[in-house]
Amino acid sequence: MNSENKLKMLKETELFVLDMDGTIYFEDTPIDGAIAFCNEIYRTKRLLYFTNNASRSPNDYVEKLKKIGYPAERENVVTSGDVTIAYLNRYYQGKSVYLLGTRELEKSFLENGITISENSDIVVVSFDLTLTYEKLSKACTLIRNGAEFFSTHPDINCPVKGGFIPDSGAICEAIAASTGKKPRYFGKPYAETAEMLEQISGINRGKTAMIGDRLYTDIALGKKNGILSILVMTGETTPELLKDATGDYVPDLVYDSVYEILKDI
Repeated sequence: MNSENKLKMLKETELFVLDMDGTIYFEDTPIDGAIAFCNEIYRTKRLLYFTNNASRSPNDYVEKLKKIGYPAERENVVTSGDVTIAYLNRYYQGKSVYLLGTRELEKSFLENGITISENSDIVVVSFDLTLTYEKLSKACTLIRNGAEFFSTHPDINCPVKGGFIPDSGAICEAIAASTGKKPRYFGKPYAETAEMLEQISGINRGKTAMIGDRLYTDIALGKKNGILSILVMTGETTPELLKDATGDYVPDLVYDSVYEILKDI
């Protein structure tokens, strides 16, 4: 597909899915022009915020977005935790889970009917800011003994002011090194996320654009699932990484920031 056709798809896009960390803000600081972009999309199109960071509940993100200045209600926010919960309730209904996650994620699991247990046949790993060696060791023991190994998202690092901190994927790598088992990941870039976005919005993925700062999650979600993929250079991806990108990591369109996208819509 040439650039002219991609720009035509952008103009015809009905649903814009926005990553958050590194795309529209860093911690509590909005990225220049991002609020103006979101206000325009909120007014004229359909807007969803999607983050792989499941350390907070969707309602927490709504509060944060509003506090910073972004337009948001509960129906505008989806996390990798939501995708994982939907999968568990569909295929493992009634089964308990051993969770490496924050209290906020645990609360979301419980509110959606998923039991948390110390002895379970399912281990779910997320971006656990409360991680201890005891929790890590327990997860490894359960997985060695045959428990299913799932993770809300594959992100290795979470962007923060001044750099990055270890994310869910880094925790999973430690468990995989110890147990020899790899997890099944949810969130971006996996098919369950594309299906959930389509289901929630009622908009065909051919009329959807995914905007984010990471090649292996945001861009790959689009390329693997028939969604227009737009990279912004405000977060993790450097010009060097973009130059070396191949296959599903090559974005359809690249902009310096989300605000720059407005000129082509």
